[in-house]
Amino acid sequence: MMQRRGAALLSAMLTVALVASLAASALWLQWRNVEIEAAQRARAQSLWILTGALDWARLILREDARSGGADHLGEPWAVPLAEARLSTFLAANASDTDLGDSAEQVFLSGSIQDLQARLNVFNLVDGGKISPADLRSFARLFAQLGLPSAELSNLAENLRFALDTRTDSSATRRAPLLPQRVEQLGWLGLSPRSLAILAPYITLLPARTPVNLNTASVAVLQACIPGLDLAQAQRLASARQSSHFRSLADASKVITESPPDLNDAQHSVQSRFFEINGRLRMEQTVVQERSVVQREGLQVKTLWRDRGPSTTYAPASATSPLQ
Repeated sequence: MMQRRGAALLSAMLTVALVASLAASALWLQWRNVEIEAAQRARAQSLWILTGALDWARLILREDARSGGADHLGEPWAVPLAEARLSTFLAANASDTDLGDSAEQVFLSGSIQDLQARLNVFNLVDGGKISPADLRSFARLFAQLGLPSAELSNLAENLRFALDTRTDSSATRRAPLLPQRVEQLGWLGLSPRSLAILAPYITLLPARTPVNLNTASVAVLQACIPGLDLAQAQRLASARQSSHFRSLADASKVITESPPDLNDAQHSVQSRFFEINGRLRMEQTVVQERSVVQREGLQVKTLWRDRGPSTTYAPASATSPLQ
């Protein structure tokens, strides 16, 4: 009798355990589906918001073009947007007041950077041949940063090879892939260390571009202007803070003892290419986007967009993605 009761009790316990396991499994699957749906919805919403932020940045650049004149770091487009609640931007629109607390949990930040403040790697090749003037500019930059000149030679030659339009099929097979992003320049012979050091000073743009003397860093100024030493480059950078250069002649007047050799092919005070960086934080999710735009007159078109993966927000160790 006791054995029967023990067997019945064991069967009951096993049944309860099985039912509990099935219920837990069903609950977990339901929770997982809800989480996936919520994550997909949050990501879709964040991408829509970032698309709106990109359109906003393009509008700023278009209005800047409407005002005309030189492009410099004192203009509205050059002021970075610190992290702010999305509701701050929607408060002025009465139709958005029904969003409740959702907009209070979304934070947006971003910046616009002048890509013509950097040396354009594609300038190294002009008409199928390596450009001597631009090669010298890059050589000065490599020397400043302590990078091996052999890597510059490989970079220029491999770039020329990649851009070669000859129809020789054997040459085409041997040519390296043409990079589309700065991070891909390792394909042309740059080491990871050199690429990491060079990244803030170079860019890849689809057309030959001069350096904007109003926005370039001291290192780029010294590299792109022949005969300019570090002290003179720092003087140029300091002079434009009080009054930006409206023409190349204004920049030449700063260095009175030996006016720099400036020309329209390599130097400018205006820009056409910009990088727009956006960062959206929604609860524990962070989505980042980087876009490159080209401005021609009042038209600002997007050349490409890169969206970073969603990440978990960690306030204690987070660093700005806009630096």
